[in-house]
Amino acid sequence: MAKLIFFLAVQIIFLAAVSSAGDDGEDFARTIDRKILGLHKKEKLTHFKVYWHDILSGPKPSSIRIKPPVTNSTSYFGGVTMFDNALTGKVQINSTLLGQAQGFYAGAAQKEFSFLVGMNFAFKTGKYNGSTITILGRNPVLSKVREMPIVGGSGLFRFARGYVEARTKLLNLKNGDAIVEYSCYVLHY
Repeated sequence: MAKLIFFLAVQIIFLAAVSSAGDDGEDFARTIDRKILGLHKKEKLTHFKVYWHDILSGPKPSSIRIKPPVTNSTSYFGGVTMFDNALTGKVQINSTLLGQAQGFYAGAAQKEFSFLVGMNFAFKTGKYNGSTITILGRNPVLSKVREMPIVGGSGLFRFARGYVEARTKLLNLKNGDAIVEYSCYVLHY
């Protein structure tokens, strides 16, 4: 037993010495040249409009409630829905598929119908194929126009920032299906 304790003590001392050797806590970050990431180029402002199809009904819904709202909530407070919604070029769902909106919305207000929305627009066609923008913000869904920030992106939208304006074009009150127009203003390199 004494040999085991001695062996473990030696191992602990050895690991402590190895893990602290040369670690002054300052090697995790460094300054790099902006040109390496293409940040020396002039920023572009891109505007595009897409239609977001939130389908809760039918045999293949694109939105699924994963947590119901709290009991007696009239605002969906506490409810969480995940989605993988089609993004199209026109209001009709059978128009050109431009990509997918993948994310969640959660009831975040107790006294009004307002969501916290986090989603990626993942583009799958044309010039922006493989690129994404990330949107994270408050969506008071009963307002005519809702503005949410673009907090990042990838591909051609790397280092993106900007905002989107959301306008509901169709809302089926019986089944919850909705079509929302997203007008996107993206600053990127």
